Amino acid sequence: MIKKESSPSAGKVLVTFEYPTAARAATVHLVGDFNKWDEEATPMQRDGRAGVWRARLELDKGREYQFRYLVDGTSWHNDWHSDRYVPNIHGSDNSVVST
Repeated sequence: MIKKESSPSAGKVLVTFEYPTAARAATVHLVGDFNKWDEEATPMQRDGRAGVWRARLELDKGREYQFRYLVDGTSWHNDWHSDRYVPNIHGSDNSVVST
């Protein structure tokens, strides 16, 4: 799930990305255009009470960012609540969030 809210910084949007803990992952990383597809740059934090992995980013307003979730360093997943999907070079799709 993706939640968007106003940022106190001009021209920015606060975006919260959530991945369900039901997947029983040991680690989940948020990977995308915003971190140059660095597989370790944005680890998500587990919130056991809410039942989700969560990461919050401040992104530029008026842009689209492609992203995916990397689970346990081996398995790529999309966000089924993203704004849309686009094909990637690996024969699958990337999630897209519009700010």
